[in-house]
Amino acid sequence: MIDQKVKYFYSNENDFNQKLNQFLELRYTDNINIEKNVSDIINQIKSCGDSALITMINKFDKIDCTDLDEIRVENKLLKRAFEELPTDLKNALKLANNRIRSFHEKQKLKGFDYKDELGVNLGLKYSPLKRVGFYVPGGKAQYPSSVLMNVIPALIAGVNERVLVSPVNINNKSKILFAAAYLAEVTEFYRMGGAQSIAALAYGTQKLKKVDKIVGPGNAYVAEAKRQLFGKVGIDSIAGPSEVLIVADKDNNPEWIAIDLLSQAEHDENAQSILITDNEKFGKHVEDQVTKLLKTLPRKKIASNSWYNNGLIVIVEDINQCINIINQIAPEHLELCMKNPKVYLNEITNAGSIFLGSYTPEAIGDYIAGPNHVLPTGGTARFSNGLGTSDFLTRTTFVQCDEFTLNELGKYAELLADAEGLDAHRMSMYLRRKSN
Repeated sequence: MIDQKVKYFYSNENDFNQKLNQFLELRYTDNINIEKNVSDIINQIKSCGDSALITMINKFDKIDCTDLDEIRVENKLLKRAFEELPTDLKNALKLANNRIRSFHEKQKLKGFDYKDELGVNLGLKYSPLKRVGFYVPGGKAQYPSSVLMNVIPALIAGVNERVLVSPVNINNKSKILFAAAYLAEVTEFYRMGGAQSIAALAYGTQKLKKVDKIVGPGNAYVAEAKRQLFGKVGIDSIAGPSEVLIVADKDNNPEWIAIDLLSQAEHDENAQSILITDNEKFGKHVEDQVTKLLKTLPRKKIASNSWYNNGLIVIVEDINQCINIINQIAPEHLELCMKNPKVYLNEITNAGSIFLGSYTPEAIGDYIAGPNHVLPTGGTARFSNGLGTSDFLTRTTFVQCDEFTLNELGKYAELLADAEGLDAHRMSMYLRRKSN
């Protein structure tokens, strides 16, 4: 039963921080024990490969097939889907593609190669991963933006083999997702989903080569599969439900703020929308607008559950108090709807992505602004980042000594090796120095 009243917290209350932490920890989630089910799926794929995978595709994805070739979407079909899009939609997708590429091009990392004061050659180089798998949901809805946001950084990084899996059917509804896959230059596309597709990417099967890393959002089964397979394969993160934190003063339009809160709430019943304001009257106006707008949304049931279970309005005495609260929450998305929002930018250390000013709704970042929309959730912005070009690179250092530099450094390294009781380490340097 949903309590049809959003929660209010006041920063001047003695127990404010305790209440806020409890609220963040107790976010409503479905109580589904899926760990064992996912483990069983992984073990079947690991043991039986294609036969287990095909059985699960038929069972879970409701796609009849007897061979993986039947669910592979060829590039010519992806190209045709793009060409057949309405012109306005095609242009929108192209603009998003170009902007995302441009932003991620600027993230390219460069290594270095130098000689230090002794003459030791030191350096660092970056190498792209060879093969990466991308998961894109495709059951109830199509997410072309997720295709672009996940695949393009890997393309920019230089990943040669880009394998997309998504449980979509061959129909007009899927054209937009196929078109996005074409623009993002996906090299392989398989119509499958769920934990079984994650396991197949991680272990490989007779017909599907294993990948080095798996990225992309999915349901609880997909997230659990990524968690269990981490170490066997690289992953981006174990993403939780979407979230937004909006800081807004009284000079904002309450309707704009309300619809921004609901743009997160409509994602998922477990999504979280929080407003911080220094004006309680404004907060009440926003709440009223949320109630009004909820009645008009096609996904009003989902949005209502999210807002009334996980929504929050925080009233602060001074808008400057928002900084500590932002860093405490570490939100996935942060909107700063206030005058001179950039003044606060350097003080905010814990946020996935920041949207500055009243004319920058978070949704512009979901589709077309340029920065990635795959972001840390559940407070993990304290120590992790959104998806970027560097996530598809490995970093390798190198060292080259000659007789002189080994002799100069080796005598000190031998002392340290001796102190650690590692005699073979010491001798590997001593024997070379002794021969000089």
